[in-house]
Amino acid sequence: MNKGDLIEKVAEQTGESKAGAARMVEAVLGCIVDGVHREAKVSITNFGTFKKKQRKARVGINPITKQPMEIKASTTVGFSPSETLRNGV
Repeated sequence: MNKGDLIEKVAEQTGESKAGAARMVEAVLGCIVDGVHREAKVSITNFGTFKKKQRKARVGINPITKQPMEIKASTTVGFSPSETLRNGV
């Protein structure tokens, strides 16, 4: 399922137009992004938790030249599903 499919499902289940459903999906995703950015963690009951994670700098191998290269430290987002979601899959 991609974002377009999600918008269609939301429109079907809520009776909204696709444009209205798209605004709802965008609002929810925007709130999640903002929450992770500001608070480093967003927990949604019976769904899961989005957390900001720090990756340390490390040495990797360039796949083309096979030479070692420095990979810089970075920030990413991880997702941990709730037990309810894990059991439902």
